[in-house]
Amino acid sequence: MSETGREPLRIGVLGAARITERSLIDPARATGHRLVAVAARDRARAEAFAAGHGVERVASSYAELIADPGIDVVYNPLANGLHGPWNLAALAAGKHVLSEKPSASNATEAREVRQAAGTAGTVFMEAFHYLFHPVTRRLHELLASGELGELRHVEAMVAIAAPPDTDPRWSLPLAGGALMDLGCYSLHALRMLAPWAGGAPRLTAARAAERAGGPGVDEWLDADLEYPGGATGSARCHMAYDGLDMSIRIVGSRGEATAPNFVLPQLDDRVVIRTAQGERTEHLGTRSSYTYQLEAFAARVRDGAPLPLDADDAVATMELIDACYREAGFEPRPRTRI
Repeated sequence: MSETGREPLRIGVLGAARITERSLIDPARATGHRLVAVAARDRARAEAFAAGHGVERVASSYAELIADPGIDVVYNPLANGLHGPWNLAALAAGKHVLSEKPSASNATEAREVRQAAGTAGTVFMEAFHYLFHPVTRRLHELLASGELGELRHVEAMVAIAAPPDTDPRWSLPLAGGALMDLGCYSLHALRMLAPWAGGAPRLTAARAAERAGGPGVDEWLDADLEYPGGATGSARCHMAYDGLDMSIRIVGSRGEATAPNFVLPQLDDRVVIRTAQGERTEHLGTRSSYTYQLEAFAARVRDGAPLPLDADDAVATMELIDACYREAGFEPRPRTRI
């Protein structure tokens, strides 16, 4: 039984991605959900993955896994360009889908995923796990309580050291690029501040640089945004950075708050608050944001509990991503055919 004493979710995993141990395997163990099957392009890799992580069986293909009646939920951590096609396939098979971000290669494909989710009547969620952690919830509370005053400015940066040149995150046919892999977090975090800013932000400017040897693929991108209430925002990302930066800073009329690592708060759970009364640091806990996410997803699947993320939200994020690319002189990512 799962953590609530109820039947566990029966989860199938597409691919044997490295992120899956952190994003799903450990949370499923912590919450008692079943890892029923895994499929990968290389069966030997899938078998090794299953043996190493306690997955019950190996499917011979993604299609076989999706068709398996013993699976309730399909988790999709494949390369970006494979999110849309396999999300569509899983929804068509009547599965609930937890998809790594972004949900699709571009806004047109994201709208198709939204339509498929509506037709299926199942739960679809894009895995912006940071949103479920107490660090992000606390940032929102500080705005809602009025302690920071009216929102004036927000800046988010998500940057990592460069992956190898062969990494699919640098592949245009697989919908790669810094904005797709990292900047989506910055943009999403800014979008989630709409309740305290008079509405959703609009893009005012974007700048980017192309990866050397990767035509059409952005190495970094900076986006400037403005909210209806007059606040401004900066959403930045860099996929060949000197170090790691996953910070967000929220500035209000009465003070400001910073989370040094809002994307992976289990690595740094601080929120630093500065007001006229002084500076203080709150620690919000190092329990994994992915575990909070799986709990929320399971509650939605079982009980219809509300979720802050759905297919509409995924479309809105992709529309903003596409707009950033166009404003910066790039094309939105092409869809991948399977």
